Amino acid sequence: MRAPAVVWDSSLLGYDLGGEHPFNPVRLELTIRLATELGVLDGVELLVPGPAGEDELRRVHLDEYVEAVRQAPMTGADLAHGLGTEDNPVFTGMHEASALVVGSTLLAARKIADGEATRAVNIAGGLHHAMPGKASGFCVYNDCSVAISWLLDHGFDRVAYVDTDVHHGDGVQTAFYDDPRVLTVSLHQHPFTLWPGTGYSAEIGKGGAEGTAVNLPLPPGTRDGGWLRAFEAVVPSLLEQFRPQILVTQCGVDSHEEDPLADLSLSVDGHRAIYRRLRELSEAHAGGRWLAVGGGGYQLIRVVPRSWTHLLATVLDRDVDPATALPPNWVASISRAAPKAEIPPGMSDDRDTAFVPWGDGADEPVDIAIRDTRRAIFPLHGLDPDDPRD
Repeated sequence: MRAPAVVWDSSLLGYDLGGEHPFNPVRLELTIRLATELGVLDGVELLVPGPAGEDELRRVHLDEYVEAVRQAPMTGADLAHGLGTEDNPVFTGMHEASALVVGSTLLAARKIADGEATRAVNIAGGLHHAMPGKASGFCVYNDCSVAISWLLDHGFDRVAYVDTDVHHGDGVQTAFYDDPRVLTVSLHQHPFTLWPGTGYSAEIGKGGAEGTAVNLPLPPGTRDGGWLRAFEAVVPSLLEQFRPQILVTQCGVDSHEEDPLADLSLSVDGHRAIYRRLRELSEAHAGGRWLAVGGGGYQLIRVVPRSWTHLLATVLDRDVDPATALPPNWVASISRAAPKAEIPPGMSDDRDTAFVPWGDGADEPVDIAIRDTRRAIFPLHGLDPDDPRD
């Protein structure tokens, strides 16, 4: 297999919403430092991105919105376009920093499309909430949607997007809700209980694309086993039927039990299990082509660096043993910068990620979502929603 591509440059830290905003770029820096200390990136040439051009941004964003973002540092808040809000404050260089994030995911997509890599990862990407004409949920431009649009124009007819962030992948769903070439799958905390309040099982696509929008709304408190039970009951069968040519995944880690902005209860071990399964599914159903991006994650020290180091390692086939201790130099640097931080000892939360597959006759809390989603989606793909073999 051609060597996987890793896109990273410190210039990506410029996407900084400032102050005490939870979307702090330090999480990216700490991840790269941890992966480097553990040897995950040994010998890997990190690809330096450039900003996406306006023609690429306009694949999914309105002209007037792109101009509003460009002008925002001079003109101030523009609430009509979601700029200057608590979630999306205006900052100097907003357009340039946001375009660079898009460019980083586009670079990863290009490496796969050009045949230079089968897999690529960009932990700075995953801004899945941005809408065509509005910033939303810490996201100014939607790098996921731009990259998928670009792939559709560069040799790909079927793209599967799987979103494992705790929040619904609403921006990407919106971009392709009527496009049968794109399967969007989102597993997220139930919209009754978490922003943005969308992502119900009944949201299935429209205009000849019915069945290509898939949503699994999970109850608060869902742990690793329940999450994986729901994933396995829905996602592999749909990927097998859809036959994507590439798998694009948004790998937000705000599903962790310690994340301050949401209420699922996954562990770092659960995240690692998810990445390993996504790798398997890309091999089984997408010719091995896998584009992985980051996303949410707001426990900046204890969770994000460990989980995304596992993501980098999984993409690179350099899986890190969960029993691995955190490197002393990395720990010491954290202790100096944040003396009160409680630093975990290693790359695991010591959680068992085993689960019982759906169809065992039990009634787990996630089974309502499983049944609702299968019944809404599976018949549209020729699958039996009530047969666990499908």
